[in-house]
Amino acid sequence: MKRDLPSLALYAQVKDHISRKIQDGTWPAGHRLPSESELVAQFGISRMTVNRALRELMEQGRIVRVAGVGSFVAENKPQSTLLQIANIASEIRQRGHDYRCEMLAVERLAASPDVAAWLDMRAGTSVFHSVCLHLENDTPVQLEERYVNPLVVPDFLEQDFAAVPPSEYLVRHVPFDQIEHVVDAVLPTAEQAARLAMEPTDPCLLLTRRTWTRNTPVTWVRCLHPASRYSLGSRFKADGNPSFG
Repeated sequence: MKRDLPSLALYAQVKDHISRKIQDGTWPAGHRLPSESELVAQFGISRMTVNRALRELMEQGRIVRVAGVGSFVAENKPQSTLLQIANIASEIRQRGHDYRCEMLAVERLAASPDVAAWLDMRAGTSVFHSVCLHLENDTPVQLEERYVNPLVVPDFLEQDFAAVPPSEYLVRHVPFDQIEHVVDAVLPTAEQAARLAMEPTDPCLLLTRRTWTRNTPVTWVRCLHPASRYSLGSRFKADGNPSFG
């Protein structure tokens, strides 16, 4: 399948061929791609050109390459929005997957200096604290640690979070008019890595969120995602308004 195109376009030609096979489902997640030698023969181009195409596809997260074994179609990583408070349970179920939430802690604590600063209260003030693990098809995808202002949500500890997770409960029952999202690339602690069933040396995406109602902080939450299993992103119009649907 030799093409009479400029050499600079040949690697893109290989990328397009592979991307189309992935996009239309011909090559599903886990499918082994043709070898470099097979692609060289198929396209009549150099191994260096094929290698560049495969390298860029790997950098884009479309494929994974295993030394001495070959290249494979990567698993699709779910993407959660940054323009609104995502309902992770709904997102998972909309993909046709099983969702489960494990509550690890629901308690009242004295606010540490950093928690107090984030929630605009004095250190030592009573604050509600919860920790839960969100699982997709029994695979951990998010570890959520949350602090809640008791002045705004006084009955937080009385809820059945096995039925309705904390984030969903707050969105349903506590009006908010401001949201702040910050995303960082971090390494998990040993305890966090164990809960997320990952290696401590593997990177995570940390989404930190604060919400307010009438300028009063409602909650400060940190959601830790294994970077290999999840992504965070948004789509919006040129006027700055979110684009949904």
